[in-house]
Amino acid sequence: MTTQPDHTEITALISRFFRALDQRGFEGDWARAYVTDDVRAETPIGTSEGLDAVREHTEEALGRFARTQHITTDVLVDVDAASGRATASWNALMTHVHHTSTLQALGEGTDPLFTVGGLWEADLRRTPDGWRFCRTSVQALWATGEPPVLPEAVQAVRALQEAR
Repeated sequence: MTTQPDHTEITALISRFFRALDQRGFEGDWARAYVTDDVRAETPIGTSEGLDAVREHTEEALGRFARTQHITTDVLVDVDAASGRATASWNALMTHVHHTSTLQALGEGTDPLFTVGGLWEADLRRTPDGWRFCRTSVQALWATGEPPVLPEAVQAVRALQEAR
């Protein structure tokens, strides 16, 4: 059964996480405030496992943009208090502002915004420091504008994943 304090704590974790992304709050060991050591993150541009890999993937992905703004809504939470585990899902509107160099690479007239509407799902675990994500998954439901030019290695991984 989900209690109001659990729902409030998990919703606050989601809000703080996306605020840190948009403010580029990547100082020190920032990821520990949001994820477990064994976290798994599934995104449209690849999957990463483990705190360090998820931190690096997140910083690299957001570094492809000059700025971002993530808006989250409709958070649904289900907590199993006995196990200290929870699931959550929410909608997100993710707006990305391209770097000038990306706009030049994509060509004249390219919209400076790449906007994605998505559905996020997460598994969470209660730790001594509070709730943390142990798995996140984002599914892009729609997009407008041009995505960034991805490095060849990322394009190769995406091609393999799509072939499955």
